[in-house]
Amino acid sequence: MALSDLCETRLLRQETTAGAGAQILLLVLLDTAVGLGLAGWLAGLAVTAGTWVLLTRALHRSWPPRPFGPANAVTLARTTLVGGVTALVADAFTGPVPVAALVVLTAVALSLDAVDGQVARRTGTASPLGARFDMEVDAFLILVLSLYDAMALGGWVLLIGAMRYGFVAAARAMPWLNGPLPPSMARKTVAALQGVLLLAAASGLLPYAAAYGTVLGALALLVWSFGRDIGTLWRFRVREGDAPVGENGGGAAARGRARSGARPVAVRGAAAESV
Repeated sequence: MALSDLCETRLLRQETTAGAGAQILLLVLLDTAVGLGLAGWLAGLAVTAGTWVLLTRALHRSWPPRPFGPANAVTLARTTLVGGVTALVADAFTGPVPVAALVVLTAVALSLDAVDGQVARRTGTASPLGARFDMEVDAFLILVLSLYDAMALGGWVLLIGAMRYGFVAAARAMPWLNGPLPPSMARKTVAALQGVLLLAAASGLLPYAAAYGTVLGALALLVWSFGRDIGTLWRFRVREGDAPVGENGGGAAARGRARSGARPVAVRGAAAESV
């Protein structure tokens, strides 16, 4: 490996290490401001370690090597906020948590979701790795919010957070689910609404019936989006012996917004854009 590649690898490791340090700092600030229990600390540290290990591994596997980039830095900052949300939700299983802190962290994380893609495009740093990083952070945040809302509304809410992961698992057994999909504004809208509607229910500002209906509506939209995309993939599925068409999923659970510099003609699979 060339010396420049080694230096770049070290730079990437420094970025992920800085992200881990920022995550721990946020946990300390939360503990100081609102208090974190053992469950919160364990969950927050688990997110810290998981992000550090998985992101570093992905960066080392990416080829050709590239600088971390400003867009990935925004996504990493969003990951830090999601780690704080995860810690608060974990504590919610053992007692009440400061809802205001949870709402603020989640709202900022959702707002930044509209920033990293724009930064990637304007700086010319879009990449498949950045798109996947963005997608995984989105999916994990939706899962965490689903867990929180499920405590008040019922276990059925977990279907929202689990749907994307279930699709990815299904695609391993049915590769045609990894096929290309045309861009869809409806798909993007459903994706954006999931976090907003789950947060609205989590805020405690809505009466129980309204919160229940809000989350039920979010689930209905997600089922519709996934169902529509799966139907499209089934109709245009790759027949045995044809050339493969792609490797990642798109549809109601991933990201067709071109963080990856994706061509505007298709997104991949039905698991990439809605959450």
